[in-house]
Amino acid sequence: MNLLNLSSEQLKSKLREGLITVSVYGLGRVGIPLALAWLRAGAKVIGVDVNEDWVKSLNSLNFTIRDEPQLTPLLKDFIKNGRFKATTDGVSASRESNVKLITVPTLINLKTLEFDLSALKVALQWIAEGLNVGDLVIIESSVPPTTTERIAKPILEEISRIKVEDDFGLAFSPERVFIGRALRDIEENYPKIIGGIGPKSSRATASLYECIAKKGVIVLSNSTAAELSKLFEGIYRDVNIALANELSMLCRKLNVDFMEIRAASNSQPYCHLHIPGIGVGGACIPIYPQFTIKIAEEHGVEMPLTSLARRINDEMPKYTVKLLLEAFKELGKPVENSIITILGIAFRGNISDTRLTPVYPLIDELIKLKANIKVHDPYIEYDSKLEENNIPLLPLEEAVENVDAIIIATDHNQFKKLNLSKLVEKANKPVILIDGRNIYIKEEIPKNTLYISISGKKIYSK
Repeated sequence: MNLLNLSSEQLKSKLREGLITVSVYGLGRVGIPLALAWLRAGAKVIGVDVNEDWVKSLNSLNFTIRDEPQLTPLLKDFIKNGRFKATTDGVSASRESNVKLITVPTLINLKTLEFDLSALKVALQWIAEGLNVGDLVIIESSVPPTTTERIAKPILEEISRIKVEDDFGLAFSPERVFIGRALRDIEENYPKIIGGIGPKSSRATASLYECIAKKGVIVLSNSTAAELSKLFEGIYRDVNIALANELSMLCRKLNVDFMEIRAASNSQPYCHLHIPGIGVGGACIPIYPQFTIKIAEEHGVEMPLTSLARRINDEMPKYTVKLLLEAFKELGKPVENSIITILGIAFRGNISDTRLTPVYPLIDELIKLKANIKVHDPYIEYDSKLEENNIPLLPLEEAVENVDAIIIATDHNQFKKLNLSKLVEKANKPVILIDGRNIYIKEEIPKNTLYISISGKKIYSK
């Protein structure tokens, strides 16, 4: 079947009738919901992953989808009726499919700023070895700008010995998901952005995604524009979070609460102040600016604002520890050999994702102080960073017992519902409570508690 030669209506009809097979390379937090979206649109799907245990678990129905367990029964139904199967054989998956979607991790070494696109290149090589005339390749992983043109196109053409636009399609279409609601984001919440390597690729990709994205598609002029659209979303958030962090530092010195001021300022429609916190994490926001900065440098363009925002947000764990030290000093308590509990390891609330979490550098800073650290996170059962440093991961009741300070590091809903009096009931009094996510700024602070919010609010309830 030559997708490039079919009309838009023919492409949609083939998809709805189950005549199009899609392979998804990378069955993680994005790949699984993406596979489900195409399955629900009518496609048959082959999932490809290098993790043999995960592939076996999927095919044997012995799995739960991490951070989105509600999707588990949906996928199991598609496996049972033969519409979905998983494999580690990326070449055969390419041969058997008409559309190939890539959602593998793309990384950067934050110390050397060297890109790590090894997983992407492997997926492209597998796809190229099984690529047929008329197939369509869509990269959805976030990548440095020009990756589709400079890296993907040559790999696919050289190995397959067929030409893009003449023989097969190639497009970049960034995933735009919020982990925890990924399937809803793909199908309902946002338009799908598409940038083809040429007009045939764009038209085929747009036609198929019109069957999936209820908000429609936005077709950009080329793949580089589509790549940048995703990176710019992350940079916008990173810069504005840095601004909020900077302004909250001033508010602390002036003894006012940034969150109160933010609510007033944002009542004007042109102001969109973000929320300060102990730092930015995940595989998106800390990386996208670096992708862009590095490519900008190669083209002789400086990005001082983006670079400064990165530095501000990277320094927030140290700033949090600075607040903690000042609190110990105010109470006349020694930090060394004190017991400090961190609530939350995940970089964001209500998920188990710890990739580039700011809690790790926070822990590193606390270790330097020779404090005793305990951790609780309701979404995490094991963490290698904690194990390496002999830091116990405990149930909440044990984590907050006999502690000198508590740091709220993640805004899990469970933490928002906590009764503060009960939380500090068994702590060593007076206890320090560092609210790194501005959860309790409207709550009544228990007695014998020094409460400090990252937003600048400070209360010592004696």
